[in-house]
Amino acid sequence: MPARRAPVVLLQLANLLGGVANATVAVLVPWLVLETTGSAASAGVVAALAGIPGVFVSPFVGALVDRLGRRRVSMASDALSAVSVSLFPLADRAGLLGLGMIAGLAVLGAVFDPAGYTARKALIPDVSLAGRFYVDRINGVHEGVFAAGWVIGPALAAVGISTIGAIGTFWVTSIAFVLAIVAVAGIRVQEAGIISRHEAGEDHEPFWGSLSRGLRVLWRDRPLRVLTLAICVLAFVYMPTESVLMPVHFQEIDQPAGYGLTLTMLAAGGMLGAFGYGWLAQRCSRHRIAVLVMVVTTIGIIPMAFLPPLPVFVAAGFLLGLGWGPMNPLLNSLVQTRVPPHVQGRVYGVQTALFYAAPPLGLLVAGLAVEAWGVQVVYAVIGASLALTALLVAALPSLRGLDDDVRTTAPSRDPVA
Repeated sequence: MPARRAPVVLLQLANLLGGVANATVAVLVPWLVLETTGSAASAGVVAALAGIPGVFVSPFVGALVDRLGRRRVSMASDALSAVSVSLFPLADRAGLLGLGMIAGLAVLGAVFDPAGYTARKALIPDVSLAGRFYVDRINGVHEGVFAAGWVIGPALAAVGISTIGAIGTFWVTSIAFVLAIVAVAGIRVQEAGIISRHEAGEDHEPFWGSLSRGLRVLWRDRPLRVLTLAICVLAFVYMPTESVLMPVHFQEIDQPAGYGLTLTMLAAGGMLGAFGYGWLAQRCSRHRIAVLVMVVTTIGIIPMAFLPPLPVFVAAGFLLGLGWGPMNPLLNSLVQTRVPPHVQGRVYGVQTALFYAAPPLGLLVAGLAVEAWGVQVVYAVIGASLALTALLVAALPSLRGLDDDVRTTAPSRDPVA
């Protein structure tokens, strides 16, 4: 069968557009809250509320991906996301865009986001096979491209806020979602999940009964389970820095461009780290990659905790992103080589739900703490906590089992053909 590169290119185009749209919204919403209320606590509450839907929606999304197909779920999710972000300027035009409406629309948009991200990630083995790429390479490219969207998104949001305003910039995100739908519609591949489900004799598995399957599979795989829970803890500790502390800090010093630049360089580091995963996977064990991620992120977060001058802050953010970059493609490869194709969507769904569940409480507490003690004190506490947690995770003996492939559907770590 000849190699077909078009599915790989189209998937990455949709991936980039989704990343740009979501990154832009991630900057616009807290900025809009601060413009409307001037309250860091309110920004923290909205950010925390927006994280809640993913906890409950993601397991259903994973089951839908396995049952309905990866392309269908991706397109449906992006269509609903396009509508949800369009409601911000429409509500503003109607004079209804107060704090309650902003929070409600942020929550609505968060309901649809996990489906698109999960479905596109689940398509990676299918397009890799069509293009005759090894999955480690495409996992690195996929997460690197998604991170590139988070490089472009904050910069686009900063430019949009400075020119057409936060409200007008929401229209740009809606267009990006529509273009992502067009790209996925052009992908023509056989979906391994559908074939695997038929071969396993699970075509008529009851939907509600299938929901717990991903959790059972993840729980039985101890190394994957431990790494997933460790990332949850790290997300709980870290997320308030981007969603609460940075917006407040840069608004206090009146540098919206500095906020956008920092998020851009965080994403740029993450992009390079993700792109480098394929290279690392050929030379290092998965356990060593996980340890490297924890050590480099620790080195990156410490300077940021002191709120240094902007050049130092940005450089430390870049290093932090660079260190964390290989983690997402590593997780993708682990699921793809240890989990049957027709269950992968549900395992991704469980992981996504856990990752969404971790940050909201941290965001809420951080918003209240900033108003009580200020950004400097809270950032120092979070920075120290994150560094200590990352180093403890790196020392976990359970992670050595990451190099034991339970199930392999395709070579993942050989040289690219």
